[in-house]
Amino acid sequence: MPTIPCDKADLYELLGKEYTTEEFDELCFDFGLELDEDTTDDCAEGERPQLKIEVPANRYDMLCIEGIAQALNEFLGRKEAPNYVLEPSKPEISMTIEESTQQIRPYAAAAVLRDVEFDERKYASFIALQDKLHTNLCRNRTLVAIGTHDLDTLTPPFVYQALPPKDIQFAPLNQEKVMNGEELMEFYDKDKNLGKYLHIIRDSPVYPVIYDSKRTVCSLPPIINSNHSKISLNTKNVFIEVTGTDKTKTDIVIEQMVAMFSGHCKKPFVIEPVQINSSHNKQDRVSPNVTPRPFKAEVPYINSCLGLDYSGEEISKLLKKMSLQAKPADDKTLDVKIPITRSDILHQCDIMEDAAIGYGYNSLKKTKPQSDSLVAAPLPINKVADILRLASSQSGYLEVLPLTLCSHDENFKFLRLQDDGQTAVKLENPKTFEYQVVRTTLLPGILKTIKENRKHSLPIKVFECGDIVLKDDKLERRAFNQRNWSAIYAGKTSGFEFVQGLLGKIMQTVRTPWIEKPQENKSRGYWIEQDDSNPTFFPGRGAKIFFRVSEGAEPQHIGAIGVLHPEVLGHFEIPYAASSVEINAEVFL
Repeated sequence: MPTIPCDKADLYELLGKEYTTEEFDELCFDFGLELDEDTTDDCAEGERPQLKIEVPANRYDMLCIEGIAQALNEFLGRKEAPNYVLEPSKPEISMTIEESTQQIRPYAAAAVLRDVEFDERKYASFIALQDKLHTNLCRNRTLVAIGTHDLDTLTPPFVYQALPPKDIQFAPLNQEKVMNGEELMEFYDKDKNLGKYLHIIRDSPVYPVIYDSKRTVCSLPPIINSNHSKISLNTKNVFIEVTGTDKTKTDIVIEQMVAMFSGHCKKPFVIEPVQINSSHNKQDRVSPNVTPRPFKAEVPYINSCLGLDYSGEEISKLLKKMSLQAKPADDKTLDVKIPITRSDILHQCDIMEDAAIGYGYNSLKKTKPQSDSLVAAPLPINKVADILRLASSQSGYLEVLPLTLCSHDENFKFLRLQDDGQTAVKLENPKTFEYQVVRTTLLPGILKTIKENRKHSLPIKVFECGDIVLKDDKLERRAFNQRNWSAIYAGKTSGFEFVQGLLGKIMQTVRTPWIEKPQENKSRGYWIEQDDSNPTFFPGRGAKIFFRVSEGAEPQHIGAIGVLHPEVLGHFEIPYAASSVEINAEVFL
């Protein structure tokens, strides 16, 4: 969670009250923040004490002192929520997004703050908010990048386009030398601050760039702004441009920037909009959009979660403390207006949480659950798994717990199987060759465990009861988990009978009898049939396991048993003979 350093004196001045460290810590706790540190006792001479406050990662409006002070003042009832206004209603400044940006960073938004009154600490907070947003919501500028400029040095309208690196020439921030795109990449290659962002566009045939009407470069997003338009303490009119690969986050970022610092304008919370023209994708619009989002919340839902019996009016008063404007639509529904500062509100459970904070978590009555469904109980499949584990250990087998991920070769090639592309879930960007697919059988993990313990005394008898994952395009998530049980017997001699005896013990434990003649006997039970089609087993030493769940039911193929092929053992560097058994444990539910 982000930790925001705030000047202690400035914050208390904004809150209109001096607090002791204990009092402010309690206030933060009530609101859902955490006072991480008060540096008053550690400050050197001349240093200003700071309060380091840990804020929720999704509260982008609290990444600066202005946002924290506004939220706490509203919580304490000392201030009303700001009413953000676009003035003039019809934008006088425009930015045109050209189609060339589609191949690199296709989205952009902009706004203007007029008559801003900066001092050193306000200016530092302005820069720090950009850095916090870049690190947090913007994912180190890969999703969104922010550029701020002195509007008085530029001539609108603006154009956002993508050009070959050699065609872009300007002096970057705090530099006098004019460079093109390629030279800029070389210049900042080893820079500890900007070098980490170069990869975002470096290999692209075109770079994004923003020009004004005189073809003066404003910025090369997401890397650096132009030195020509850099802001300073003397800047009065600030042009903010935001570019990104994610439209939703681009809009959130521009809204947070203007919401936090429009309060420093001569006309507080008045924002000058910018007309965004993007005819190629039919997204002409006015930026930013400061209209509150309409939302619905259910009064019974909020009361049931909090153990209250509040009316819609009473819940609305609680929500007002959290910047949310609400009023009853009827006896059971609230109409809630979500301000631009609260992009974290996604579901009515978020509104319920805000009502709880407004009411006070410490004020909520402690009650016992009214439903038996809230009492913890093991899942049926876990009960079955525990039964199989106990039966296996009673037979002298040791349980192993390999990883669920394995390499593609271990799951297919090493078992002498072919990948049909319809079975295994594959990782899109595996970090290592060892973890490429989610296993479709328990055998690779057990064999790898035997490989690492092959110097132990023989025989090695191990088992696992765990999940495999199989693809199924008919399901919404296109895959499903299946609980399997598997065991391997490895030694100088390892015949079919070793694992067949263990299988018999398992079936006896789950009350499943052996069926001698399955064609004649239609009762519940299991049997095996020779299978020479499974290449994992030695020819003539493999079989399928069948199970009939109830009398007269169709038999199910639930697993395989056999002596492992020498090539399989060779792939896993196991110098012994081994036999294995594996079944689907879910058939016993």
